Amino acid sequence: MTENVGVIERLWRYPIKSTGGERLRSAEVDHRGMVGDRLYAVRDAEGKFGSGKSTRRFRRMDGLLNLSSRYAQGPAGEPGTPELIDHQGRAVADATAYLRAYLGRDDVELAREGEISHFDQLPLSVLTTATLDWIRREVPDVPTDERRFRPNIFVRTPPGTPPFVEDEWVGRKARVGSTVRIEFLRSSERCVMTNQAQQELPHSPLILKTIVTAHGNRLDMLAGVVTPGRVRVGEPVVLE
Repeated sequence: MTENVGVIERLWRYPIKSTGGERLRSAEVDHRGMVGDRLYAVRDAEGKFGSGKSTRRFRRMDGLLNLSSRYAQGPAGEPGTPELIDHQGRAVADATAYLRAYLGRDDVELAREGEISHFDQLPLSVLTTATLDWIRREVPDVPTDERRFRPNIFVRTPPGTPPFVEDEWVGRKARVGSTVRIEFLRSSERCVMTNQAQQELPHSPLILKTIVTAHGNRLDMLAGVVTPGRVRVGEPVVLE
């Protein structure tokens, strides 16, 4: 039995991992995820990628979220090398040179994904308005929108939908738009990136603290791609 759980409110792609993303009206999706998403990253001499946290694969590099990235020719096809946008909204001429000066490190470079994935976990992240609205009610004094949680697909759910409805989708497949099919696998374990400042959003430790206390530090739903295709804002998301 199918169930229409909402419509696509916004689509986001993050050409350079851990920088601000670009809003799209439509996007091509392949088995890797949204075409061009996190295809590039800031890489240091040890091969670790710039992130909001330090792990086996990632190196914490504060300030990346104050930058953003975009592809000049739009979402269709092979996107090419992305532009790095500074905190004033200007495209920089040489991304690697700018990053070295900005981060105060001479061992970093803008690098395309190779054998090691730039993804933290799975190809697609899906978040609902029901969950985001709950967070806004819990921390009303902290400006918050979906950019803190970096979804690819932000879904507007019907009035009365409970927060964390995404949890109910684990193990189910969904049709997104007319061609794309995805499978919901698990939620994301959140890190300090949710607290970090980015354009128009100030730093606040209350965001992560609230998620930890109320929902075991997990928020959104991660999915793999079953059938590639194109998705568009305004299209339905239908559970199969």
